[in-house]
This record gives sequence, structure tokens and C-alpha cells, in this order.
Amino acid sequence: MDINKRMIELENEIAVLPQGSINIKKINGKEQPYLQWTENGKSKSKYIKKDEREQIFAGVERRKQLQDELRELKKLDIVDTSAPITFETSVVIGNRLIAMTKGVRNWKERGCFKQLQKYLSSDTTDRICLVFGLRRTGKTTMLRQAVLKMAPDQAAKTAYMKAKGNDTMAAINRDLKKLQELGYENVFIDEVTLMEDFIDSAALFSDIYAAQGMKIVLSGTDSLGFWFALHQELYDRAVTIHTTFIPFREHSRLLGIDSIDEYIRYGGTLRAGELDFDDNDVNAEDASFRDDESTRRYIDTAICKNIQHSLSCCQDGGYFRHLQSLYETGELTGAINRIIEDMNHRFLIRILIQKFKSHDLGSAADVLRRERDPERRTDILDRIDKEAVTKRLMDYLEIRNQEEQSIGITSAHVEEIKEYLKALDLIVDVPNETMIPSAEPLENIIFTQPGMRYCQAQALVCSLAKDELFASLGEQEKKMVSDRILEEVRGRMMEEIVLLETYKAAKKNKRIFKLTFSVGEYDMVIYDSKENTCECYEIKHSEQIVSAQTKYLIDEEKLNQTSRRFGDISKRCVLYRGEDTILENGIEYKNVEEYLKNL
Repeated sequence: MDINKRMIELENEIAVLPQGSINIKKINGKEQPYLQWTENGKSKSKYIKKDEREQIFAGVERRKQLQDELRELKKLDIVDTSAPITFETSVVIGNRLIAMTKGVRNWKERGCFKQLQKYLSSDTTDRICLVFGLRRTGKTTMLRQAVLKMAPDQAAKTAYMKAKGNDTMAAINRDLKKLQELGYENVFIDEVTLMEDFIDSAALFSDIYAAQGMKIVLSGTDSLGFWFALHQELYDRAVTIHTTFIPFREHSRLLGIDSIDEYIRYGGTLRAGELDFDDNDVNAEDASFRDDESTRRYIDTAICKNIQHSLSCCQDGGYFRHLQSLYETGELTGAINRIIEDMNHRFLIRILIQKFKSHDLGSAADVLRRERDPERRTDILDRIDKEAVTKRLMDYLEIRNQEEQSIGITSAHVEEIKEYLKALDLIVDVPNETMIPSAEPLENIIFTQPGMRYCQAQALVCSLAKDELFASLGEQEKKMVSDRILEEVRGRMMEEIVLLETYKAAKKNKRIFKLTFSVGEYDMVIYDSKENTCECYEIKHSEQIVSAQTKYLIDEEKLNQTSRRFGDISKRCVLYRGEDTILENGIEYKNVEEYLKNL
């Protein structure tokens, strides 16, 4: 018997078992069990609930048995207890590993956490598990929660490794061999993509250790590195868990924020709420997308550096392709930033230019003209030269986008960066069908982190409001104009959120898309290919029911066109921020927040 190995096994299992002894106290004439132990020289006790008694009683007895065995082993002269096993990398086991779980004890779990538990409890061999996503989306927390949920004997056979940039796969391999010899069955390796030789050597984990029955979970912030590793080294030998996309229902459940507008402002990461789940002010203050500066910092650190690090580590930079020259001159970060900005500028142009031209500044003029509050009522937008506003806005945004040309961004650069943004789960191209004959398919890119898109749009609108065109207006009027434009932005973003989340949650027989006509569109159509029926939706950022909201849902020509192509229309619905109701003509009004939470 390897006595050193057995002693380490005993110490690890003892570390995760309940410490102390059972003490029976009489409370109101009834005997009640308490767990009693000493901590930092002080005696402590805790009442043992009925549903915990069997497990705690067994754990205390098991701990006593193991401690007796450990004492006997330590009496043997052949054991050198002064020479603990050493590792080359940062390895956490035993008491230190259990201590890591204390901070997440009361935290709620991501929806994808069940996938991690399923992998750890499965009999599958030859496969590893990859947990990847952008920063602040809960990856390391999931690893700590996984240890917390384990039975004591399983936790005793679990190790956590934190990779560093100067670590190598050779050192990781030597430490894994030691852990394997010591009987460890589960190994979590966090920040594994920091190692320069990870991508080109990733198959080591599946081909050697997973094949021998060890459960290997890899996590890291450079999620593009995992994407490359899957395509090059791992192929079908990995279970993947994506954390970047945090839907409204999960954001609401984890952070206790039920407002769609709050999700639009701050949605996309879990940084808001890690300090205090019940304090919305703290959440907003600590949000990744609090302002333009924090958003740029997140894009730089979580996205641009992610892409560049993964590209430089993969096949000695062989995946840079057209981006090589930008990388060598130090301009790739600026290029990625500007392409993300450009997509958000074009999103803003689509909203504002269309609204300026066709809807009296996005119906803002009509709304402000009829405002009930006399202090907010104004006809300022009737007096503005809309053609001049439109031209100035176009010029302003185009000037902003001209910055791209200073670093020579080509269409090839744009397409490659978009490909990598899709690999990061940051953008999704949701289908946009059209009823216009011979029309080209329309690109409909949606950001999975709404807070990032809104914050950049907000910064742009604020800068527009300072433009000389608005300089002659009073401060209150300028604020009303910019607030109304941002209302239009939130409205369009709410459409995107509903479309994206319905698209991601849809079953295989359902197709989700926006449907465009020669004039007008349905914000969302759900087509059931099995039943050959469809549902038509309008999505309105409003708490009020207004007849104009349903004009396309009662348009016989559009309804007939839709039913000829996509079958009988089984539902006509407006998603909005008010209460559920059904109109006399059969059109449903549903609360958008409840709709999203029930997907």
C-alpha cells in the first residue's frame, strides 16, 4: 500500500465531512440534536434539521473512522509527513478547495449549470467538458458551485487548477499525472486558454486523461481559443457549455431585475449583482455597461484581447489571415472596436433615419405635441427642419465611421472579424424573410449582450444632442428630444431581444423570423412547419394599447400574403409592457416581460 497516497486521500475526504460531534440538548422537554465544534478557539453549535440528520450523523461517524485510520498511519516510522506532494502549477485540493466554495454558497445557478452536473455524473469516457464564454458570464462560479454540490467523497477526489500565462501543457500534464496517481477523478482547469500552447495541444486532455476515466472540465475567458481547439484538436470529443448569452428570463432570475428596460441598459453580464443581489443601485453602479467608458473597456479586455490572444496562439498565428497586417501594426484592437461600433451606428441609422423621414421623428413629434403634462408638451419637433436634421445626422454618423479608413479596414477584415464575433456568441444573424419579389435576403445581426449595444447607441445620441443643430434649443427641450430618440432605440432593441430569445428557444419544427412587406413588416413570425400554421407578432415598447399598433395585424392583404406562404394564422399578438388582454377582434396583447420569462 502507498501510505503517502492513502494519507492524502484520507485528509481530502476528512476535509469535506462535517466537523465536530453530535450533542443532544433538551429544548422544551424534547431532545434535539446539535452539531458542536470548535472554531478559532471558540465553541460553536448548530441545530440539525430533520432532513439533514441522516447525512450529518453518517458524515460525523465517517469522519471519526477516517481520523482513527489517519492517526494509525502517522505512527508508522516509514512515513515522511514533512514532505507533502508538490505541484508545478497552481493546484487547489482538500480544505482549500472547500474554502473556495463558501463565497458562492447562496448564489443562484445559471441554467446551463445542469449540463455541467450531467457531464460530471455521467459514465462517458473519452470526452472532456468545455465551459466557455465572455468575461463576467459565470464560468468560474459554475466550477465552484459544482464542487459545492458534490457528495463529500466525490469532492475529496476533485482538484482545481488555475492556469497562468507562463504555464505550459507539459507542466499541466505532469501535475495531472500526479493527481491521477493520487486517485483524483475530477479536475477543473480554469483559465486554460491563457497558455500559449493550449490550442495546438488540447487533445491531450481527451485522448489521455478522459480516455482513462478522469473527468476534465476546462474553462477560460478566451472562448475563441476553445472554438479553434474544437475545430482543430478536439472535434467530437468535447461537451460544450456556452455562457455568453444570458437571456432575459435568466438575468431576471439571477439578479431579481424584472424590467425589460433594465435588461436593455445593463444586460449581458452577471457583474451587476455579484455584490448584492437585492440592491438595484449597486447593480447599476457595478454594471459592465454602465457608461461609454466601461463599455469600451469591456470590449477591449473581453473581446478584442480575446480574439488577438487566440489568433496568436493558434498554429503560430496561422488563423490571422487578412488580419495579420492589422495585428503586426498594433491596429487590430482599434479595428475590432470600430467594426462593433459601426454595426451599432448602422443599427442607429436604420432607426433614426427611417423615423426622421417617414414618421415625424419616430412619432416623437406627435407624442410630444399631445403630452398631458403641460411642462413636457412641446411642438419643438414640428419646428425643426427635418431634412436638415436628417442630413446632419447622416453626415455625423458617416464622419464617425470614416475613422475606419484610417487603419485601412477592408470588406475581408470585416467578414473575418464578424466570423470571430459569431464564434464568441456575441452576434447572431436572425432570419429576415421578405414578401418583396426578387429581393435579396436581408442581414439582421443582433447582439447577444444588449447592454453593450444600448450603451454605445446612448453615447452616440448624447453626442448628437450636443451638436450645433440643437445648440439653439433650451436644455429641457434638448433632453426631451434625446430622450425620445433613446425611446425609439429601446423600442427597436426590445424587438431584437424578443426575436433573438424566441429564435434560440424554438423547437426544431419552428422557424422564427422577421417578415418584411413592400410597405411595413411583422416584427416576428413563428412558423410551425409540422402543423403548417403561423403566429404573427407586433412588438411595441409601450404600456398603452393604441389602435395604430395593430394596423398590420388587421391588414387583409398582408394577412392573405402571409397565410398563402406560411399556412393558417393561428395567432395575432402584440407584445408590449402592459397587462394581458384580448381585443374584440381576437388580437391578443401580452406582457413582454412575462412572455420572455415563460419561453
